[in-house]
Amino acid sequence: MALEDRGCMARIFGLETEYGITIDGVRKVDVVEESMQLIRCYLQGEFVPLWDYQLENPHRDVRGFEVKELLNDVDEKVHLQQDRKRKIPFKELKSDLIIYNGARFYNDHTHPEYSTGECNRLFELVAQDKAGERIVDICARRRTEVLPEGSVRMYKNNTDFEGHSYGCHENYLMGRSVPFERIVKGLLPFFATRQIYAGAGKVGVERGDRAAIYQLSQRAEFFEAIASVDTMHRRPLVNTRDEPHADAEQYRRLHVIVGDSNMSEYITALKVGTTALVVDLIERDALPDIGLKDPVAAMKDVARDQTYQWLVETEGRLVPAVEIQRAYLDLAQRQMVGRDPETDWVLQAWEEVLDGLESDPMGLVGICDWVTKKWLLDCFCEAEGLSWEVPEDLVWMQSQDLEYHNVDRDAGLYYLLEAQGKMVRLVQDEEIAQAMSSPPSGTRAYFRGQCLEKFGDDVRSINWDRIVFSVNGKRRSVDLKDLVDPKRVAQYNTLLDRSETLEAFIDGLEK
Repeated sequence: MALEDRGCMARIFGLETEYGITIDGVRKVDVVEESMQLIRCYLQGEFVPLWDYQLENPHRDVRGFEVKELLNDVDEKVHLQQDRKRKIPFKELKSDLIIYNGARFYNDHTHPEYSTGECNRLFELVAQDKAGERIVDICARRRTEVLPEGSVRMYKNNTDFEGHSYGCHENYLMGRSVPFERIVKGLLPFFATRQIYAGAGKVGVERGDRAAIYQLSQRAEFFEAIASVDTMHRRPLVNTRDEPHADAEQYRRLHVIVGDSNMSEYITALKVGTTALVVDLIERDALPDIGLKDPVAAMKDVARDQTYQWLVETEGRLVPAVEIQRAYLDLAQRQMVGRDPETDWVLQAWEEVLDGLESDPMGLVGICDWVTKKWLLDCFCEAEGLSWEVPEDLVWMQSQDLEYHNVDRDAGLYYLLEAQGKMVRLVQDEEIAQAMSSPPSGTRAYFRGQCLEKFGDDVRSINWDRIVFSVNGKRRSVDLKDLVDPKRVAQYNTLLDRSETLEAFIDGLEK
């Protein structure tokens, strides 16, 4: 399908990506300090902490209660004790920025994290995600210039190959009225099998038997529970954190933590697009009659299956993962085909990729990350005479695995393939460059970014949900939770564009 006609999928979504950071040529790296300093390299002036942490509550569970303590809290207490020795205030250490394109860029303790602004257009999200890569790379180059030795390297991946996993989280706004049990029922078979096209691929196993195999997913082996509010320990297939960043009586935010970070533009769009359609199916209560016997085991089994049959155990039989994905696709086609051009692109791409996985997975080089990386590794092993049976050779393969995710466009293996025309593109470099400074046009991300650009000197605090201005010495708060309705978003954004002064802008909002 031609991509020129890019109709809107009419759902708000976004991506959060934690990046791996290292410094070549330096024996010991304080990754917390380096993560902070890298983010500071984005700034042209002095860092002013504006992010409002008062509205955040990771303990609230979507099932209607608030947990007293997260498993993550143990790590946070350890980190807090370590950070006190640095004598750096919390807000300074976080270096939390909202930038003009509506994104959040901050230090998630040991990883720079880039969260796109809210999008309601799939291909716009791809451009915003790629803009994050460019921004991270620019910061790495600036940081390298001031270091006495070594070069900063940034990786859009999910593992350090030493048992630590960091995430790429997806967010989808959905109706609050949908029963939680239906959400879980709809998501489990889909998430356990989505990795057959959305996985980023990984050399080796880090949990349990450390087999010398190639896995579909970098994240699959790190999940241990069905549903939980935690994100770092006993990771769940369905995360239940309840921070809607919208009217909590009408909406919930589906916070998805099971996915890999994708370099492929095509798979980023397909991963988010298919999940958005499954959310549609869940809201409509139109789901395939599929139940997995052990969803957590299925997730790991699919990732490790070297036969590419990807069989998962349901309540009655073994079913290929492709068949499960087709069950969701068939329902989505019957109910949503022709709705808008982006939905039609997703439905067609979904079907074509499943056809390819069923007939010849390696024919998807240039589309699927795990396939493309496997092809690169096979070529590397053949050229260098490496064997999966030799531990030292496995280390070399893992280094190549890592370099696929290097965001340096002059050095990363993904970008080498892209420069050779081997990767399928969905957005142009000009669109990515524009997304580095321009927010998504149809959501409150535009409002947030433009507020900073026009009236940034008067912003006193900011969050996904609220902006606080100083107007003639008084603090004036603008609530953003209602800015999910397209008409209201257009009203606010139009007023912002027309307002010459902050006073006129605030007065206009209050009329």
